[in-house]
Amino acid sequence: MLDPGDNLELPQIPSKRYFTIGEVSELCAVKPHVLRYWEQEFPQLKPVKRRGNRRYYQRHDVLLIRQIRQLLYLDGFTISGARNQLMVDNPEMASTAETIRSLITDLEEVLTILDRP
Repeated sequence: MLDPGDNLELPQIPSKRYFTIGEVSELCAVKPHVLRYWEQEFPQLKPVKRRGNRRYYQRHDVLLIRQIRQLLYLDGFTISGARNQLMVDNPEMASTAETIRSLITDLEEVLTILDRP
């Protein structure tokens, strides 16, 4: 699907709130199994998971994936090097993303409690 030396223009990101892993795969020219692997390697990449553990990526996730792709495939960084480069570029990103995810989890728990009869 992706030749590392290939510098094709990636498609424009549609104005949607959430994207499935298949859509992100096409938007970023990266196979779904690679996206799942990157979730383990890059702490900043944490898509929202809903019923059945289905992943839903937001626009900022797609942009981050494109940045990771650029670092790995075009700039020649290793996984570790790309991880470090992302921390240098956006040191507050990891803590902010973790805080937001924690808030989302808390709010979903509150909704579950409120939905009970």
